[in-house]
Amino acid sequence: MSAALVVFLLGAAFRGSPAETTGALAKVWNMNDRVRRTEEEWRKLLTTEQFNVTRRKGTERAFTGVHWNNHAPGTYRCVCCDLDLFSSADKFDSGTGWPSFTRPASAENVATKPDRSLFAARTEVLCPRCDAHLGHVFEDGPAPTGLRYCMNSAALKFVKQAEEKK
Repeated sequence: MSAALVVFLLGAAFRGSPAETTGALAKVWNMNDRVRRTEEEWRKLLTTEQFNVTRRKGTERAFTGVHWNNHAPGTYRCVCCDLDLFSSADKFDSGTGWPSFTRPASAENVATKPDRSLFAARTEVLCPRCDAHLGHVFEDGPAPTGLRYCMNSAALKFVKQAEEKK
């Protein structure tokens, strides 16, 4: 685990989750809420691109995803299980063509693991509730965390702030 990630996680533990500090309440999951489906069930529920990204660890092309240039207030949820993942308050324009965030809505709502595919050492970001591949996290982001959660639009479902309160 990288030093920046450890510092971020420790900081979140002592100051509350990012959602708590911004006033929004993220849906936090627990182990009893795990979502498990067969490959056939996922194929029926997801578009071809969503399935390729979330279940096959694919990546959409830069600047093509529906959320990379979205600036509306709201919450980004897992397209597979609806778990709150990121807040628009933590979204920034990284110039990469993918939605990028400085931190998750709640530290418990993302999981990471080493990814050594494509001849590179990266850190994969997963939904801990359903194991969906979301993207990768890098240590070249802005303050306050120094992290860049670079996500695939196909892995995210955006819920506008006004719709969240219904």
